[in-house]
Amino acid sequence: MRAVIAIVSALFAGAAGADDARAPDDAPAIESRHERTPYKLSAGGYRFDARSPGFDLNLRRTFEWGNAWLGNYHDPTFGSQTRAGADANWRPFAGVDLAIQPSLQIASRGFAGASVSVEYGVPWFVSAGLGRTNLRPYWNLNFDPNDAVAAAVGYRGRDGHTMYLQLIRDDRLGTGQQHLHAVLRLPLGRDRLTIDVLRKQGAAEGEFVRAWGIAIGYDAARFFIRIARDPRVNFSADDVTRLVVGTRF
Repeated sequence: MRAVIAIVSALFAGAAGADDARAPDDAPAIESRHERTPYKLSAGGYRFDARSPGFDLNLRRTFEWGNAWLGNYHDPTFGSQTRAGADANWRPFAGVDLAIQPSLQIASRGFAGASVSVEYGVPWFVSAGLGRTNLRPYWNLNFDPNDAVAAAVGYRGRDGHTMYLQLIRDDRLGTGQQHLHAVLRLPLGRDRLTIDVLRKQGAAEGEFVRAWGIAIGYDAARFFIRIARDPRVNFSADDVTRLVVGTRF
């Protein structure tokens, strides 16, 4: 936690606006990066079917070692939460297609969390990961279970075509909550189209839920837009439609 705070503080002290990292709505760590510039600013709107909307703002910077970010989320029901974090991408062995990807995150209301994933292989790859939090109140912007194990298998071509299956499942709280993602990324010239189909199941608000969700994103060199529909978001009683727009600079 202190390391994350130090990173974020150093970024702000170094230059106004020179701060950033892996935003919660980015592709999973197993995806190759689509970064052409070091900074990324994104704004998200959340339309809940049965309550007032929510909004978030995130600023991220990419470094050679990984990312650091700062953001804030607010809706009238949950309230506000400020968060900061960092992730890294280490390749410890020269000539071996092995990547280790740790991350740390802190937030107001006393929240802290961490994760680590390991990926192996090119162009076909497999990955496994583990996430843990201190179970303090937290609005989860990526919607996947946080205290969970993850596994993925997929293909990442040199031309930018990527496809993978990723399973993320609670292994701590006994809820049976899990997300299965089927993701396809297609290069469109210098741009990119992402389609993420979600199958979710698990205990939510006293019942066992099974539902489908979908997210579609379009990335250009400087701008991007993403829209997602997630029923029973974060395994709550709410269905949500999320629209995120942003810029890289």
